[in-house]
Amino acid sequence: MAASKSRRTGQVGRPGYDLESLLSVAVTVFNQRGYDGTSMDHLSQRLGISKSSIYHHVSGKTELLRLCIDRALDALFEVTKEPETTEGPAIDRLEHLVRRSVHVLVEQLPYVTVLLRIRGNTAVERRALARRRELDHIVGDLVREASNEGSMRPDLDPDLTARLIFGTVNSLIEWYRPTRTVSADTLADNIVAMAFDGLRATPPQRT
Repeated sequence: MAASKSRRTGQVGRPGYDLESLLSVAVTVFNQRGYDGTSMDHLSQRLGISKSSIYHHVSGKTELLRLCIDRALDALFEVTKEPETTEGPAIDRLEHLVRRSVHVLVEQLPYVTVLLRIRGNTAVERRALARRRELDHIVGDLVREASNEGSMRPDLDPDLTARLIFGTVNSLIEWYRPTRTVSADTLADNIVAMAFDGLRATPPQRT
C-alpha cells in the first residue's frame, strides 16, 4: 500500500509531524529498540502525538518499516544505474560502485542500518532481502567481469572478493558516526585504497 499524502498533524501545544519527520523518528526508534521490539505505543510516546495522528500518514508500523527500507535500497540501486557504474572497464566501475555506496551509507546511515539488521521475519523484510540479493548479484558480476578482463589479480576468488569488499562497507553501520574529521570522502578514499590497491593486477600510482 502506498503511503498517504503527508499532512501536518499533532496535538495542541506539540509540534506537528509530516511524513518525513515521522520517518526520521521511526527509524531512530527501530535502530534503538529493534523493529520487533518497537510498538506503535513506543512511536506515539517518542513523537508526542496520538497513534491516530500517526495513522493519518501510514497504515501502521509495517508501512513505516517498508518506507525506511525502501529509502536505503532505492538510493543503493540508483548508484548501480550511474554511467560510471555501467560504462568503462569493470574494475573502474566496481571502484565507483564501492565509493558511491559508502556515500549512500553515510547520507542514509539510519535507514541503511535498519536495512542491514533485518532478518526476514515479515513479508516486508523478505522482500527487502530479495532486493539485497539483487545488489549482491550486481556486485558479483562486476567482480567476475573485472577478473575476466585481467584487471584483477587472478589468484583472488571473485565471489569471496565481492563479499569481503561489501562486508567492509556494510560494517560501517556498527561504528561510524558522522564527524567533521571523518567525512564520506575520507571513508571512501581509505576503503578504495585498501581494497583496490590489493585487487588490481597493477595498482595505480596514487598521489
